[in-house]
Amino acid sequence: MPIYTDQLKRKVTISENPKRIISLVPSQTELLVDLGLGDRIVGVTKFCVHPEGFKKEKQIIGGTKNFHFDKIDELKPDLIIGNKEENYQEGIVMLAEKYPVWMSDIFDLSDAMEMMRGIGEITGRSEAAQQLVDMIQKDMDYVPKKKGTAIYLIWKDPIMVAGKDTFIDDMLDRAGFENLVRESRYPELSLKGLTEMNPDFLLLSSEPYPFKQKHLDEFSAILPDSTIQLVDGEIFSWYGSRLKYFKNYISTI
Repeated sequence: MPIYTDQLKRKVTISENPKRIISLVPSQTELLVDLGLGDRIVGVTKFCVHPEGFKKEKQIIGGTKNFHFDKIDELKPDLIIGNKEENYQEGIVMLAEKYPVWMSDIFDLSDAMEMMRGIGEITGRSEAAQQLVDMIQKDMDYVPKKKGTAIYLIWKDPIMVAGKDTFIDDMLDRAGFENLVRESRYPELSLKGLTEMNPDFLLLSSEPYPFKQKHLDEFSAILPDSTIQLVDGEIFSWYGSRLKYFKNYISTI
């Protein structure tokens, strides 16, 4: 059987054109479907909400950070696709002892493109994956209008923000925002720190924390000089085929 290298530089032996795929990551589930592999997917997480209604047709194997190993065993997968950040290491190690597990590791758009081509290769959909990559790359080959400084919130209590070395940071830059958060990954930020940074834009993501209008109103009182906006977290953090909606979306904010 062919041996492939995933984005963690792991060697993974995978059968040609795997027929029983489990996806442990929502954005990669959507990608698999868009590559024409929906009929081969046998298991997904409870967070795999796209395409709409798709997860109702498949076995739910738990969440992204807690797997139901008994359900996975019943499905007898010949390929499991995960992600370093979204899944938990202990669970992945346990699965990799029994099944081929191909892992992605995404920090920017180039990583996302590499992931799409990699998944296309291991599933026999290289041509479709390259067509998708070419379409997305064409959309991304532009200089965005500079909007101003920004802070992107992913959680409320405590306040957590997207910093450097994240896919979100790369997408903020491509949307025309200057991310004021210089720390890596997802640091906590106090209200005092938030007000002192005084961003032009405070972006409240729809996920993983479901920010709503009431939160916008709360932060508007704290940052009267900032533009507070609710934004679609899937657009900024999903690194699969949902990227094809990015350019049109950012033109609206």
